[in-house]
Amino acid sequence: MSAPGPFWTGRRVRLRGIEPEDWQAFMDFDAHSRHQRSLDVLHPPRSAERYHAWAAEQSVAPPAGDDFRLAIEALDTGEPVGSLSTQATDPRAGRFRYGVGIGHEHQRRGYATDAVILLLRFMFGERRYHKCEAGIYAFNDASLALHRGLGFVEEGRLRDHEYFAGRHHDLVLLGMTAPEFARAHPFESL
Repeated sequence: MSAPGPFWTGRRVRLRGIEPEDWQAFMDFDAHSRHQRSLDVLHPPRSAERYHAWAAEQSVAPPAGDDFRLAIEALDTGEPVGSLSTQATDPRAGRFRYGVGIGHEHQRRGYATDAVILLLRFMFGERRYHKCEAGIYAFNDASLALHRGLGFVEEGRLRDHEYFAGRHHDLVLLGMTAPEFARAHPFESL
């Protein structure tokens, strides 16, 4: 059996800190309003200088506990293809939330799946969290399929929870526990 590769490197992606030169990629990701809405909400246009300043700030910002944001880099091209972040980390209860976004032109190549597995392996196997939660807009079929394919279980639905594009939208709540993750994606042995 061959030795495992670097911890933050998967089959298709490498997770890394955001670098100042990533500003252009993040500006390009936000150029697609449908993409913005599938992750969050539609934001007013921002200047190139604002993206540049944001990326520079992110490159030196320390994590706030276990809340952090990482760039997703494609192994085959070395370019940033998206990002993921943890939020609402609660070490006492052992749960956290996360979000993942892949740029419009990089979707459906397995980048999100690879990145999420790397993140969950870290949060469950290294930081001792017990449960991961995700909220997905009900209209985002691709993200729902991704999460179900990873082993997330639907735990509920918040009806008419978010408002954008002229109407309210449901938010589907999904969760996965560390034992469920380990059954589908065993931790490496040392």
